Amino acid sequence: SSGINAEWPLRPGNAKMEICKEEPLNPIKQDVKKGKLRFVNNVFPYHGYMWNYGALPQTWEDPSHVDKNTEAKGDNDPLDVVEVGAAVATRGEVKEVKILGVLAMIDEGETDWKIVCIDRKDPLAEQMNDISDVMKLMPGILEATRDWFRIYKVPTGKPMNEFGFNGEWKGRDFANKIIKETNGFWKNLVLNKGVTDDVNATNTTVKDSPGNISPGDAADLLNRQPKASSTVPVVSSSTQDQCFVNRTVSEAVCA
Repeated sequence: SSGINAEWPLRPGNAKMEICKEEPLNPIKQDVKKGKLRFVNNVFPYHGYMWNYGALPQTWEDPSHVDKNTEAKGDNDPLDVVEVGAAVATRGEVKEVKILGVLAMIDEGETDWKIVCIDRKDPLAEQMNDISDVMKLMPGILEATRDWFRIYKVPTGKPMNEFGFNGEWKGRDFANKIIKETNGFWKNLVLNKGVTDDVNATNTTVKDSPGNISPGDAADLLNRQPKASSTVPVVSSSTQDQCFVNRTVSEAVCA
């Protein structure tokens, strides 16, 4: 697909940055759980995130919708995006990407699609048009990506994630159907009141939205935010430790 933009809250590293959907204008912030900043562990043989990890704006996985493919409700977030190009994105950067495929992850009973794409400026982009091209030109990256998503929460005491379609990566056409569907969910969210109390739909771009505000009002809102602290938060040294996970499901099952 042409003209698809993705935004990058995350870059290779360990800090778990997210689009904060609960706050006005949905800023990028480090996720907090039980008062502590969240990080992803280094799970052997990986170190933090191994690709640019972001989201597709104007998409929403509706938690009231049960997906017919996964038989699970949406996770209440924008679509996650894995970008496999060579250039490391800067936090908050917007890239125009080519959609290549999608993985149906099921995270604690919720559908959490993982779109795979490539930056249109990447040297390999012209040769990449579908998931089969990723398999051909980047052998091993899809297997490693699926493995990472399966095990990355295990060090925190969570179970391994599961996958629809027995872990099979679906192609570009299927991915575009998921994008179109979740864009429809997003439109319903921003154009109507009372769809959910979990997402703040304040915005400056959707004129018919009940949450639309002027750029001036948005600037005033941002100016009222507390100034950034110069204090560096304490990070547990365990975040940098190498964790080892016994794969209870053979990778060959999902090949």
